[in-house]
Amino acid sequence: MASIDQQQISAGMRVGVEVRRSSIDGLGLFATEPIRGRTKLGDFVGERISERTARKRAKGARRIAIVELGNGTAIDASVGGNGFRYINHSCAPNSYMRIIRNNVEFYALRDIAPGEELTCNYGETHHEGTLGCRCGSAECRGMI
Repeated sequence: MASIDQQQISAGMRVGVEVRRSSIDGLGLFATEPIRGRTKLGDFVGERISERTARKRAKGARRIAIVELGNGTAIDASVGGNGFRYINHSCAPNSYMRIIRNNVEFYALRDIAPGEELTCNYGETHHEGTLGCRCGSAECRGMI
């Protein structure tokens, strides 16, 4: 994990977090301090690209860090992104993503304890329901 730049991870964050191995998939984003429900966690940042470019980048990729904004553009956090690129999917998430004025913000759905992995329900993805979900929650739908 030496290649992860903690300053870059923390850019745009309003809460203490760290990146480490996840039992869900690959790396995950974990709280380092208690987070109260409804708290703004921070902003998803990265390269702003066209939706067309985003879909080309996503095609065939297993892991992406792209959010489409619904106006023909997208943000690709794999280029200049922060720690939110490591938020894994969960069918019973503890945070949610909100798109407002061409920005992507993350908020806590409930209180989050230190050491708990931050998760978000991805909604529609480029996997189109073909990738097995590994969130492990009792509400797991089985596919992303």
